[in-house]
Amino acid sequence: MKLDKKFVYRVLLYVVGLMVLALGVAFSINSKLGISPVNSLPYVLSQITKVEMGTCVIVVFSLFILVQILIKGKDFQRINLSQLIFSTLFGFFVDGAKALLGNFTLPTYLGQLAMLLMGVVIIALGISLYLDARLVPMPAEGMTLALADKKNKPLNQVKTWTDSILVALSILLSLIFLGGLYGVREGTVLSALLIGPAIKPIQKLTKPWVEKMCY
Repeated sequence: MKLDKKFVYRVLLYVVGLMVLALGVAFSINSKLGISPVNSLPYVLSQITKVEMGTCVIVVFSLFILVQILIKGKDFQRINLSQLIFSTLFGFFVDGAKALLGNFTLPTYLGQLAMLLMGVVIIALGISLYLDARLVPMPAEGMTLALADKKNKPLNQVKTWTDSILVALSILLSLIFLGGLYGVREGTVLSALLIGPAIKPIQKLTKPWVEKMCY
């Protein structure tokens, strides 16, 4: 069976989006001002267990897929199990991006803030690319969509709930096992507020060549 060239391009676009997203996460981590709500829980678990963050990402994202299955039941589409493949790739990409940046951090608080904002833009770009591929959602988004359908609530409202729960869990585990706040700071709030709004203008820039290449 001959593969559709456009579909292959969409898969490649999705993977590139995950690579860019992982780089943005690494920038956020190195800013030391806190990372996005979705990645805060894997980060805290990584600090507690001393396991690579990429591995913790795979574990946490797998739990998100399990929640989707529990919520959707028979309505869960098997194609969404491919989220596990992409989650595993993303985990490896996060470890690779962290290794690439090493301990690089811009000096002074303003430098850290600049790194965080760069991370926000890079994350928004990564999300824009993999969303434009129109394949499957990443596990956190899939879980949010499943909850929104189940509760018949607006997606943005459920997104706020899930982000708040993830941040609360991260804070609780951090305080219990690490004796302080790790991964959750003002940057977490800024990421939550800025990443979403940054996606739309970036998609306007990327849409023309994405449409030409993939559709």
